[in-house]
Amino acid sequence: MTSNNHIEIGKGKKVYFASDNHLGAPTPAASRPREKKFVAWLDSVKEDAAAIFLLGDLFDFWFEYKTVIPKGFTRTLGKLAEIADSGIPIFYFVGNHDLWMNGYFEEELGISVYHKPQEFTFEMVAERSRSTFFIGQGDGLGPGDKGYKRMKKVFISPLFKWIFKWGHPDIGMRIAQYFSVKNKLISGDDDATFLGEDNEWLAIYSKRKLQEKHRDYFVFGHRHLPLEIELNQSSKYINLGDWIQYYTYGVFDGNTFELKKY
Repeated sequence: MTSNNHIEIGKGKKVYFASDNHLGAPTPAASRPREKKFVAWLDSVKEDAAAIFLLGDLFDFWFEYKTVIPKGFTRTLGKLAEIADSGIPIFYFVGNHDLWMNGYFEEELGISVYHKPQEFTFEMVAERSRSTFFIGQGDGLGPGDKGYKRMKKVFISPLFKWIFKWGHPDIGMRIAQYFSVKNKLISGDDDATFLGEDNEWLAIYSKRKLQEKHRDYFVFGHRHLPLEIELNQSSKYINLGDWIQYYTYGVFDGNTFELKKY
């Protein structure tokens, strides 16, 4: 049962997390094997999934025009629709490569979409135990990253979206793909180096949020690195890695959170 960010985990069920597939990069053809691998993973986890969380950048670029969505990704979209139709809730957190979602996932696929981090409570039904999760994509959070934060304000502004949507989709998609791959502020190339536990900015952000309220787990994407950092004796920061180099995902069985490799 799922309601108001509360998810019940039945016996033998698990909650799954994945992020940063960047389908379409560097080209649609080159990302096709990765897409097939991800779809195979979705097929495997649907057997015991209580819920699935996708923490952004599923696509390397995504922009929804009023009546047009980007070409491709049929296997992924079809599989997500199948899983959602089966009654398994899917939660999507937009990333810096798919900021411009505007109703398609909700209306066509039945997937809940979030533009900001959310708190969820997972309850193990058999044991009546609860765990609190703070979940988000991760971009623009924490200290620093000022260049991207300025750029993001431009990208999500109504004026920018209005101007962009009036260009022909073929031109818009070509321009967006070029900048998505070439611009390091957008591409995330600078995110691939571990900064040390004391300098990881999403860990710093999580510690600050802990001062407001306790959460058992802070789970993010965006960093492209599989990370597990103890924030204190009862709280942990998790970064999910990616489906480009690591093929890692998170799984929570109601008691323990693990990072695994597919």
